Order: sequence, then C-alpha cells, then structure tokens
Amino acid sequence: MKLLLTSAGIKNARIRAALLELLGKPIADCDALCIPTAGYGHPHVKPAMARNFIAGLEPRCPMTELGWKSVGVLELTALPSIARERWESWVRQADVLLVNGGDAPYLCHWMRQSGLADLLQSLPGMVWVGLSAGSMVMTPRVGNDFVESTPPITGDDRALGVVDFSIFPHLANPELPENTMAAAEKWAAGLGCPAYAIDDETAIRVVDGKVEVVSEGQWRFFAG
Repeated sequence: MKLLLTSAGIKNARIRAALLELLGKPIADCDALCIPTAGYGHPHVKPAMARNFIAGLEPRCPMTELGWKSVGVLELTALPSIARERWESWVRQADVLLVNGGDAPYLCHWMRQSGLADLLQSLPGMVWVGLSAGSMVMTPRVGNDFVESTPPITGDDRALGVVDFSIFPHLANPELPENTMAAAEKWAAGLGCPAYAIDDETAIRVVDGKVEVVSEGQWRFFAG
C-alpha cells in the first residue's frame, strides 16, 4: 500500500504531483472510494459535512473533487453487515481510497471491526490518501489532544501503527489558533515516537517504508 498522508487534502501542485506519481496514471483514469467514517466520531462534524465530502463540495480540502473516473462511498460502519466477499471486491477494484478527517481512534476502531485494516496489507498497489484523521489513523499514536470522542472508542490514543511516526495536522491554521508550533512541541514530547507537525500545504508520502515530506508550506520533524 502506498500512502499520501495530508493535513487538508490535495491543496497544491506539489501534493497533486505526488498523488499522480503514486497512482501511476491520470486521475481521470482512476476509480476512487471515499471513506467518510471518521467524521461521525467527531463532536463538531454535522451530517452536511459528510455529504459535502462525498459530493466533492469541500474545495478547501480537495479530495473527491479532483476529477476521478468514478467515486464510490465505503462506509465502514456498514461493512460488518455486508458479506465480506461483496465489499472486498469493491475495494480491490479501486485504485485509491480517499479517507476523510474526524476522530482518528473512531476511524481506527471501524477499520479493525470492518476488516479493512487487515485487507489493506494484501493490497500493495492501493493508494491511501488521508485527510487529517484519515492520515493520523496510520500512525502509532495520535496524542490525547486529538482524541475527539468521549470516552475514546478504543480506550486510548493508539492507532494502526502502519507507519512509525505520528502526525500533528493543521499547523498554524488560522481557524485553529491552538495549533501552534509550541503546542506541537508539547504534543510530540509526550508521544515516545518520531513525529511530524504539518500545515495544510504539506503531505507525507510513504512508499515501501521510504518517507518523504511534500510541502509548499511549513512543517517540522521531531525525533522522539
């Protein structure tokens, strides 16, 4: 599986170029599945926000808007009630999974409950594009500052651990004044693992264990 872990989607030309390289073909030739699940675990997410993500009406966080050949919806909370061979075929036929933000532990829980977390290990060609919590779910820990559901559905701040670093998203976002570099430093100090603080113009690409920061903005690495 190839990862493009973003703070706020495909925000600029450099991140878009990284996406195209991972896909290996034009966006217009790719079938996408979008995953809105994380939003339902966040207390500030309203139903209209899930609809806007699915419909490509979030131009500040471009994901489904990019001109895909097709876009389907994969709602993880529904998968346990569907025959696995049915939904697994949908995933295997897709080129890319577009994963929305919200609460990362909530998303982690449903990735495990649905079986998607296990399936991804057998899809080396799949591209995972995460937005905020959709990126953080791949890390070992999200940090207590980013556990939005109360109580945490998983019991703590642990996520899937597909990568060995954590992510502090939305650095210096004017709508999130608490997301300062000083806050990121404090967050990173309590994790016990390497970490990146990234702003909305930054993404992290991971292929075969190789990590590369793709940015037209601001970011910082913490060694842990």
